[in-house]
Amino acid sequence: MRPPVTPIPIDDPADPRIAAYAAMRERDLVGREGRFIVEGEVTLRVLLSGAARFAPESLLLSHERVAPLSDALAALPGSVPVYTASKAVMSAIAGFPIHRGVMAVGVRGAEPPLALPPPPAPALVAGLVGLTNHDNVGGLFRNAAAFGADGVLLDPATCDPLYRKAIRVSAGAALTVPFARLDAEAMLGFAHANALVPLAFSPRGDDVLAELPPLPRTLLLLGTEGPGLSHGLMARIRTVRIPMAAGFDSLNVATAGALALHHLAMQRPSCGHATIRGNCPAPAAGRD
Repeated sequence: MRPPVTPIPIDDPADPRIAAYAAMRERDLVGREGRFIVEGEVTLRVLLSGAARFAPESLLLSHERVAPLSDALAALPGSVPVYTASKAVMSAIAGFPIHRGVMAVGVRGAEPPLALPPPPAPALVAGLVGLTNHDNVGGLFRNAAAFGADGVLLDPATCDPLYRKAIRVSAGAALTVPFARLDAEAMLGFAHANALVPLAFSPRGDDVLAELPPLPRTLLLLGTEGPGLSHGLMARIRTVRIPMAAGFDSLNVATAGALALHHLAMQRPSCGHATIRGNCPAPAAGRD
């Protein structure tokens, strides 16, 4: 552990040392050259934990947030600077009001291929196809973590899970759940290579989710709300749905994904209805 943090005060919003935090909303649209922004205490603590897949490059905290975060800051490498500023200065840097007073820059680094436990061990992967809403992507990463999924595949049209809003909505799960980019066709190839049963989840599905036989190794494909998964893709694999009340035929994709991931996770041989360990979901707890 490093010695107690010595914060570096920032008084000028144009200070080049904190350039990575400047004009955050504009840079959300154009990218950050291998970096991403974390905001809020929950996600910062995930980034600084041993569970995160990414490393912090720097922190920017309001003066009053340094002491409450001292336990998390104690684990930082000495090479990671911790800048502090007033909330007014932080807001001027970011270009909009900063209320949480907690931000960090993380480094993406290389994204290794998604590795799964070999058969016959259980495996559960979510595949996101055409999801362009950051709230839904963040929510699905949170669901994947909650229900013990081994990873998430994203097609090229799906938005970046390391967009700052997606990280925040995921409660930091986007920093811990392994993910990789593959187009939909390559996802099917990945399923075949890893002995996963691909399931297309759709209101038009043939099979009812609750009536599926146990599937220890599964790839759950989820499409964007509205168009959903393509007819061509659904014609090639097993399709699954959740029955709903007459006159209503769809759920928010993150909600539907939560139901499906929970059902598939609870089918794992080691899960059942007891307290769950390992890659099975732990008892849920509310968290903002």
